[in-house]
Amino acid sequence: MTPSARIQAAIDLLDAIIASARDGGPAADTLIARYFKERRYAGSRDRRAVRDHVYDAIRRAAERPETGREAMIGLALERPEVAALFDGSTHAPLPIEPGEMGAEAGAVPRWLQPLLADKVEQDALLGRAPVDVRVNRLKATPPDVAPLLPDATPIAGLPDGLRLPEGFPVEQQAAWKDGLVEVQDAGSQWIAAACAVQPGMTVIDLCAGAGGKTLALAAAMGGRGNLIAADTIRSRLARLEPRAARAGATFIETLLLDQSHEARGLESLNGQVDVVLVDAPCSGTGTWRRNPEARWRLTQPRLDRLVAEQARILDFAASLLAPGGALVYATCALTEREGRGQVDAFLARHAGWTAEPIALPVGRAHGAGLLLTPGHDGSDGFFFARLRREA
Repeated sequence: MTPSARIQAAIDLLDAIIASARDGGPAADTLIARYFKERRYAGSRDRRAVRDHVYDAIRRAAERPETGREAMIGLALERPEVAALFDGSTHAPLPIEPGEMGAEAGAVPRWLQPLLADKVEQDALLGRAPVDVRVNRLKATPPDVAPLLPDATPIAGLPDGLRLPEGFPVEQQAAWKDGLVEVQDAGSQWIAAACAVQPGMTVIDLCAGAGGKTLALAAAMGGRGNLIAADTIRSRLARLEPRAARAGATFIETLLLDQSHEARGLESLNGQVDVVLVDAPCSGTGTWRRNPEARWRLTQPRLDRLVAEQARILDFAASLLAPGGALVYATCALTEREGRGQVDAFLARHAGWTAEPIALPVGRAHGAGLLLTPGHDGSDGFFFARLRREA
């Protein structure tokens, strides 16, 4: 592919990504993979260059553009070397017309800016994310792993956390294949630490997804106790089984719940659980470094639905806790309604619960919990709080 043809390919992909974001379709990575699967002639350098153009344009535009050309022209108007490739040659985009407008630059959609927590450094939300891994204590210690990943550096305050350069192919390394490390952002590792689980406890990861935090809890429990990974989406839970096998965390029990009727599947555990982690469905505003197109998918009605769903999950999760048990609420979101506001509302609805301090050397106090942001903590953005049921 010529450099100009790569620009046109990026425009074509951006058209598909914009439509998919508008209509709730597949994510950008999926669309890019499909695009090149159908175009075997594109070499690795072509694929990398097109992908870079696409994500540069996505990161630049907070508001969803109307077309891929608009998105790419916005980038071209800031980069003369890109603008020069709009030359009208074979397989190239047509020249940029005088006065033709590109997408407006910005980090956060205008409607969302006043809803973010006031401590969020908005310009840092779209920086490139490093590759963080957690040493799996069920199989290894940091000194065991250090010679296998010489490019890794320790993450301050996380004894099992290591940081690798952006794009490092960790899943090609023996340390990952043998289950000695698991890819996990530092923020997620901090949330697992906030759960303060111990061997022998009964613990539920209530919105487990593919089980990243479940595996961290399993390691902290030393493989002993009752650890349940629950979710309502079968395909997500299915991804946990091979991960748990690789990590040596075979004592994890998975539980598929019925959407909107989750409490029925958990009735036998009411009042018996020591720790429940609710890593709730959320806007994902804290993960834009990894998924910048999420800005184009989020709307006010969707945010409203997420806030209502979070409250519903918290309410039935509360009934699971034994007296003295801890409910850890977490979201990879940085809006006030999903974080501080959600916890304040829970405490107002439920007597006999208190928020307790989380003694971790990270984040900033925010209402009843802690706020992590990419700009302040170098991790994905999270809000989390630990709520204790009175004994």
